[in-house]
Amino acid sequence: MSTRRHFIQATAATTLLGSLGLQSAHAQNLEQVKIVNGFPAGGSADVTSRRIGEKLGGSAYTKNAAVVENKTGAAGRIAVETVKNAAPDGATLLLTPYSMMAIYPHIYKQLSYDPFKDLTPVCMASLLTHGLAVGPMVPASVKTVKDYLAWAKANPKDANYGSPAAGSTPHFLGALLGLESGVDLKHVPYRGSIPGITDVIGGQLASMVTPHGDFLPNHRAGKLRIIATSGKTRSPFVPEVPTFAEQGFSDLVVEEWFGFYAPAKTPAAVVASANTAINAALKEKTVIDSLALSGMVPMGGSADDMAKSMQHYFEFWGPIVKKIGFTAES
Repeated sequence: MSTRRHFIQATAATTLLGSLGLQSAHAQNLEQVKIVNGFPAGGSADVTSRRIGEKLGGSAYTKNAAVVENKTGAAGRIAVETVKNAAPDGATLLLTPYSMMAIYPHIYKQLSYDPFKDLTPVCMASLLTHGLAVGPMVPASVKTVKDYLAWAKANPKDANYGSPAAGSTPHFLGALLGLESGVDLKHVPYRGSIPGITDVIGGQLASMVTPHGDFLPNHRAGKLRIIATSGKTRSPFVPEVPTFAEQGFSDLVVEEWFGFYAPAKTPAAVVASANTAINAALKEKTVIDSLALSGMVPMGGSADDMAKSMQHYFEFWGPIVKKIGFTAES
């Protein structure tokens, strides 16, 4: 734990030094920045990367809009490794959900990166909640979580749910639902939300747990049905859908953020400059509106805020992962 305390203290120092050295950061105005994320085009991570990246150009951080690279594979870990190994000059950022940093250390015995040593928090980007949706494989009479569990119990061969990655927050929400209800829900991992949603709509997969914003267009078109969301309160984007907690599953209250990271040893002034540019982008109406279309709200804040939140979720998920009993080898 001492290493992680040092991480938070070092991040706070980075923020302070960065604020003192903004003139230096301005002088280091980068020609081009690349944002790497580990998920396919069209999903929440991709939308967040692109909408914010478009607004970074012309800032003290970078002259041009950022380019986005979707480095899919290994449940998002390849993207993390890519940025870990990039030059620590601010020209390469990672955009990732916190699960790669706060959950993966609990499930991978030989994780190829240390999120507390190999990466530097820059800025939280967007907040999202997850949703459980069912498709045409599940009868239209199934309207609630308890309806779905009853159907799953009666149809064990089809009782499955997809998630955007093994070991992700949506994966564990589905696993917790199965544990709490005593219903055997088989997990089907995908490379991102969109391939799984496609299978739900096509009737090859019963259900999916993923950022609920990724369901919105098809939910509104009647191609699938969101039956629960994971927030503390109902989502403003689907206010007609009750939360898991409202339906009797209080342990399934989970909100997740996407955040930007830089490689370790990136200069404090550069981190501060990137943080300022990202916070400014998050205040742009076009960014706010675009995130809303994907069921997200902008966050922002300091690098220190992000470090503290990351530490909180690292400690939060440890006992839950242990309860579920999942490891990368299981």
